[in-house]
Amino acid sequence: MPHVEWRGGTCRVKWWTGEKLPNGRKRYESKGGFTDEDSALLYGMDQEYEVRQGVAITNRDGAMAMSEWLDAWYGSLELAHRSMVNYESVIRVHIKPFFARRTVGEISIMDHRAFKKHITTVLASENSRKAVLAVFSMAMDDAVSAGLRKASPVERHRRRGKYTKKKRERKKDMAPAAVEALARNAHAVFGPSGYVFIWTMATTGMRPAELYGLTREYCYPTWPESDLHTDPDESDRYAEDTLRYGKGEGLMPAVRVERQVQYQDGGLRFFPPKYESSRSLVVPPFLAEMLERLLKEHDSQWVFPSIGGGNLRSANFDHKYWRPIADGAEADEGPRRLGARMALPEVPSFAGKRLYLLRHGAKAWLDEDGHSRFAVESRMGHEVPGVEGIYSSVTVPMERAIMKSLQERWESVPDRMGDAAWG
Repeated sequence: MPHVEWRGGTCRVKWWTGEKLPNGRKRYESKGGFTDEDSALLYGMDQEYEVRQGVAITNRDGAMAMSEWLDAWYGSLELAHRSMVNYESVIRVHIKPFFARRTVGEISIMDHRAFKKHITTVLASENSRKAVLAVFSMAMDDAVSAGLRKASPVERHRRRGKYTKKKRERKKDMAPAAVEALARNAHAVFGPSGYVFIWTMATTGMRPAELYGLTREYCYPTWPESDLHTDPDESDRYAEDTLRYGKGEGLMPAVRVERQVQYQDGGLRFFPPKYESSRSLVVPPFLAEMLERLLKEHDSQWVFPSIGGGNLRSANFDHKYWRPIADGAEADEGPRRLGARMALPEVPSFAGKRLYLLRHGAKAWLDEDGHSRFAVESRMGHEVPGVEGIYSSVTVPMERAIMKSLQERWESVPDRMGDAAWG
């Protein structure tokens, strides 16, 4: 039974937590500030009920510092490399500083609202704001599961405040002529490697990190014979690939998305593709010829080496390479291969835009050409949910149709650089 006692002008209630101290005595907790005994007693009885039901949160548990909990929570996660890096950054830069002097148990709905408002003032990108709030929400949900809180302070199911329409990135149709213009600028920046890089991304839809990490072993014309066979459970796939892809009569030219490169501990490392989306991608005849010729042109392990022969991720591709390729550049401005110092024209549909929109355009092309939804999503490295994803498969006729439509896209460009890229 809770015990109520007066302290000055208010009363305090004490209740047993169900735990004992090392000396064997019962451990009690208390709460003061009540103005009448009935409300204090009722509060104490509620606490004892929660103790009996096994759902009580002690003051000691809720008193864990947020910084301590966030460190413990982060250490328990097992996610993809990029996700771990992003979570660590969100916790260090945004969550810890805001809740520096707070405990896990005292954070309220009002605190969550204040944090949301703060994030809106410091981050311009809606996607960045959502990422920060999502990490905070997960940390609070797990605090409940760990017995540090009774409920999460994150509001859900009800929207409060003024409605704000979600802003979408404005994109323009990706014309083959625009891709050719990008490829020409890329050729001026880093040679044949740049020209083929742009057309490869536009026709395969590979993610940038997957293109940076593409090595000879997984590229036409040597793949699939040159596959590293790193997974013993994939023996059936290895055998089937040799019957379907490669260089030879009846085979389809293709590249294998097996890895991406990311930084870890100050150096580049191989990681599985995003969402474990390993996949085989047929390429149109024009691209197969260019890839074969490109690999004869250099001896780098990377299919698309930088100006200096290294990896494009190390070259800070987005800033140093992509911006002059898309936005244009004055003569002698920015990094250039030897002998190429002319001005680069702007590509209007990509000026100021992200490299990733080439991947978006690759999907739009496939959609426009009426290819199977399952074949398109599989090519992009997406999981197709439901029965469709279980029963469907990508067939040889589907892949040949994709090769044909992409070849037609290339041939629709009236003034292609083509062989001149090696001139």
